[in-house]
Amino acid sequence: MIQDIYVIDDKNELTFILKRLFTDMNQYRFTNVKAEELELALRNIPALIIVDEDNTNVDIIDICNTIRKDDDNKITPVAVVSSNLEKEHRIEILKTSVQYFIKKPIDEQYLFYTVKNMIELLYTNRKVSPLTGLPGNVQIQAEMKKRLLKQETFAILYTDLDNFKAYNDVYGFSNGDEIIKFTAKIVSQYVHSNAETGNNFVGHIGGDDFVAIINKTDYDKICQEIIIAFDAGVEKFYSKSDVERGYVEIENRRGILEQFPLTTISIAVVEVDSNIFKSALEIGEVGAQVKHRAKSIMGSAYVINRRKIH
Repeated sequence: MIQDIYVIDDKNELTFILKRLFTDMNQYRFTNVKAEELELALRNIPALIIVDEDNTNVDIIDICNTIRKDDDNKITPVAVVSSNLEKEHRIEILKTSVQYFIKKPIDEQYLFYTVKNMIELLYTNRKVSPLTGLPGNVQIQAEMKKRLLKQETFAILYTDLDNFKAYNDVYGFSNGDEIIKFTAKIVSQYVHSNAETGNNFVGHIGGDDFVAIINKTDYDKICQEIIIAFDAGVEKFYSKSDVERGYVEIENRRGILEQFPLTTISIAVVEVDSNIFKSALEIGEVGAQVKHRAKSIMGSAYVINRRKIH
């Protein structure tokens, strides 16, 4: 996934250095903005913000406080590059929740590894699901909002499992976690293998619910691949006898055995256009409706909500 890094630098000097240092690493994308245009960087919710204090006309404390007061960027790491090495000045900057203070003159090797390690640490920390290692709700919402603000056209795949509670009741939560990890692997594999720009995204809402954000329009192919792979692999989590009869039996509260089909996967696809959707909430509401339709279909299935512009 591409990591967007915004450099606040009125003279474009630091941005030039960073682009040169990371010239062979396409997953890092550096964008230069002037201090007066800080709102541009905040609006796009970058992976990292670097401020060159020497090359800005706005007070560095004001810049850092503005970043931290922005709701969407409260967890965005910030690094300040400066030649002002007075201890009190550095402490005041760090008090604004800036993560790193990099001294000038710049040691390019130190700069390279500081930026690289910050991004890698952030990526690790943002994997808020210890079970699947995928980004959680904060990152999902930020990714949707960023794309809406950029007026991108994309699609969101809402994925969850059918009859999963019945599986947990029979086989236990530990085995259920294995199915969730299996699902995460399948969804990630086919969403990213079909990426045209390397900018597709997969997140874990929680439990058996996943979200994927994709750029390309061949949603049918991705959904079909996920379903085929899931149906072919999920049987390994069941006993041979349950697979042969195609269902599990659970005793309800009245002592009567009930039959539940093997776990399947449902995918709701929402095509997103900024002319139709203005917020992640609106997308989620449509996604819930489409997912209800998908889950009403017997077995693994997907339903696509096509864009309708009037």
